[in-house]
Amino acid sequence: MVMLVQERSARSVLDVHSSGVVRVAGRALSVSPVFGTYWRFAAARQQVYEARLGGGPGPFTDDPILQRHRFTNCFRAADRVSQDLIGDVIYQGDQAWEEVFFRTLLFKIFNKTSTWQLLTGKLGEVRWDSYDYRAYDRVLSRAFTAGQRLYSAAYIVPPPQLGEHRKHQNHLRLLEMMMRAGAPRRVLSAPAMQDAYRVLLDFPAIGPFLAYQFVTDLNYAAEMPFSEMDFVVPGPGARDGIRKCFGPAADGIEAEIIRYMADTQEEHFARLGLAFAGLRGRRLQLIDCQNLFCEVDKYARVAHPQIAGISGRSRIKQTYRQHAAPMRAWFPPKWQLNGPA
Repeated sequence: MVMLVQERSARSVLDVHSSGVVRVAGRALSVSPVFGTYWRFAAARQQVYEARLGGGPGPFTDDPILQRHRFTNCFRAADRVSQDLIGDVIYQGDQAWEEVFFRTLLFKIFNKTSTWQLLTGKLGEVRWDSYDYRAYDRVLSRAFTAGQRLYSAAYIVPPPQLGEHRKHQNHLRLLEMMMRAGAPRRVLSAPAMQDAYRVLLDFPAIGPFLAYQFVTDLNYAAEMPFSEMDFVVPGPGARDGIRKCFGPAADGIEAEIIRYMADTQEEHFARLGLAFAGLRGRRLQLIDCQNLFCEVDKYARVAHPQIAGISGRSRIKQTYRQHAAPMRAWFPPKWQLNGPA
């Protein structure tokens, strides 16, 4: 079986080189110039990450689009918010699974480090076994009234309709509902990552993409046993990037395409003469290839403005601003990446 997969991957890569076609899920997909840009962007963006870790004033690239605009890292776990989640939330405090689950989802509902710091600064240790809705709401409502932004703009977390007036209040009620319905135990006992995902998907206002993001975050924890290669849920940005790479023929098989990208990454980097050593040797996982499609969708708005996606967006909103705080690079210990880089 392994030999068949390798042979099929090799044929697909050869097809790209010779005819501009890849075969995924029984379909012949013609590739656009954005397909090559996907791999070049990944290599260039990873070089920026490694250069920034090494220190120095920058610029860290001669690519004018990367210099001007903000893009996430190739590896989701390397982004600042993920680093804060892993280092300051998941692996800090009581490691009882129920408490880790509660901390993780409380952080991720807002997805904003300053909101987490606000809660811990005002309330002390964040714990489910001492949780008080009124205390949490009081802190968040005061900050909201003072004009503080509670939520990240990275992706929308829709509020459930659970009887409260404000978004954050309904999200607190949602987290209460999950804890009392035994979600931590049900997620941890799921036989596969996709089954754990379905547990989260059953709760109000948690759609497929958000459930996938949440289960990926929970899976950073020591007790969660799943591989990031288990399954993937394409988000709207990834679907845009896939459309730009492969056209409408890719509609409906986006998850299979993401897996193709993960399975054949070494061959494509080699085919294009690109250096890509991964994250301390860790290959791009499905979640990373999914995210790269989102970022390449944005990059292509400038690099390939003539190639249309689904959304029709033509500008990159966020500009690059160098962060004053030093970068961290500490990953879930179970990945065994935290030795000398």
